[in-house]
Amino acid sequence: MSTSPSVPVQQWTAPKVSQKTKDITLGFVIGGLAACGAVTFTNPWEVVKTRLQLQGELVRAGALSEAARPYHNSFQALKLVFQHEGLRGIQRGLGVAYVYQICLNGSRLGLYEPIRSTVVNTFALKRDHSLLAAGVFAGASGGIVGAVIGSPLYLIKTRRQSFSPIFRQIGHQHKMGSSFSTLLQIYRSEGFKGIYRGADAAMARAGLGSAVQMPSYMIGKDILIQKFGCPDTIKTHLGTSMFTGLLVCIAMNPFDVISTRMYNQGVDPKTGRGLLYSSPVDCFFKMIRTEGIRGLYKGFLAHFLRIGPHTTLMFVFMEQLTTMGKALCRNLSET
Repeated sequence: MSTSPSVPVQQWTAPKVSQKTKDITLGFVIGGLAACGAVTFTNPWEVVKTRLQLQGELVRAGALSEAARPYHNSFQALKLVFQHEGLRGIQRGLGVAYVYQICLNGSRLGLYEPIRSTVVNTFALKRDHSLLAAGVFAGASGGIVGAVIGSPLYLIKTRRQSFSPIFRQIGHQHKMGSSFSTLLQIYRSEGFKGIYRGADAAMARAGLGSAVQMPSYMIGKDILIQKFGCPDTIKTHLGTSMFTGLLVCIAMNPFDVISTRMYNQGVDPKTGRGLLYSSPVDCFFKMIRTEGIRGLYKGFLAHFLRIGPHTTLMFVFMEQLTTMGKALCRNLSET
């Protein structure tokens, strides 16, 4: 009886993953987790900021009646929201904010160093101003990518946070169910364009904010450590991120107001067009004509109270998670 020759069984081997891919993945995960940790504490100020930016929309300064202006300042607004809507009110939109933060900050924090390194190595940059330009480009690129990915989520978040069961005159009040059902409803009534309504404004907002945030934090931290001899500890990270938050807020607030209004405006059910603004540029000029320059900086204090601690917490969490991630990778490589 003849036997057929045995065929050697080939063992499956996992495809090799490049170090660059590992770094990008690790950066995305760390960036997303750090941002989720930060937004847990700062989301109440995001709710307040959104409502202050919508209060008195396209109304001339001084022409707003007291009844139409329930929110007088950031702290009074936070107290008022909590009094009427409770903990659920001041944390409105937190669930979708988690997913948005993973998309936005996972992208901009995860892509920053790979993009910056690629630009520096490609063009052999060595001078300080060239390295700064590379950092600005990397920060803006990562922010724009994150804004595009997360735009539908930011749309839902803004509309959910603007909703008030008490003060119906604050912006357009959207009736919403779950995030998924709302997106599905928007897609059915307005199409793909409706889901990405306001994405252009969000790209400008996130691109500019990231262009300022990432380089100023990285460069500021290096200056404190290398030139002033500060230790690479949590205190240094806190000091750098607090200053970074102020710079980001100054640069980004006008685009943030425009983005909020583009996302929250009502939509004509027949044409699918916005009821107030046709584009971010149209929104900008209408605001300037009716509300003046001050309109672009509505909700500034609430924005800083949100973005300052958010930037601080995010970078502190990021530094700690990065240290833990590197230690984990070393342990896995040794075993």
